[in-house]
Amino acid sequence: MSAAVSVPNEAPLAISHRPWWMTLIRGILAVVVGGVLLFGSFVTRVQLFQLLVVLLGLYWLIDGILDLVHMFTDHRGWGWKLFMGIISIIAGSLILIYPTAAAMALPSIFVFVLGFWGLVNGIILLIMAFRGGGWGAGIMGVLGIILGGILLANWSNPGWGLSLIWVGALFAFFGGFVGIWRAFQERKA
Repeated sequence: MSAAVSVPNEAPLAISHRPWWMTLIRGILAVVVGGVLLFGSFVTRVQLFQLLVVLLGLYWLIDGILDLVHMFTDHRGWGWKLFMGIISIIAGSLILIYPTAAAMALPSIFVFVLGFWGLVNGIILLIMAFRGGGWGAGIMGVLGIILGGILLANWSNPGWGLSLIWVGALFAFFGGFVGIWRAFQERKA
């Protein structure tokens, strides 16, 4: 005879949602940043880009410090937290010390990082496809390898970095409108 195991009814997990107005603010900021980078005067674009670079430096510096603090409060993965904390502090500090040089180098560095990520992700997807992940993973893996290779081959070309800024501005501008629309949809719900 088998005994039935009864599981007590548990309350459903509460999913915490961001307030609708936070989505609205993020959408408005994205539209403004994307709009200025796309349609602003050259001087305004450069000043905004410099501001974004400095904010990135501050973010990495603070994030690195928080990673180190978190390493002492939660000991799981402490080696990774130590490594990421130190790298983030160094990167953030260098950006804040040399903001103009960072602004000139970051677009090319981002193209390199995206190319490397695309290449590695493509290889992983291709391996997954050969292990039974399906032809979709295989196609995405091949595309990732090709696009990653193209980005890595051209990362030092300044035009690729500048086009990445332009594409990011486009995504911010149109994505901001989607965020604003979504905020009002969340408010209705």
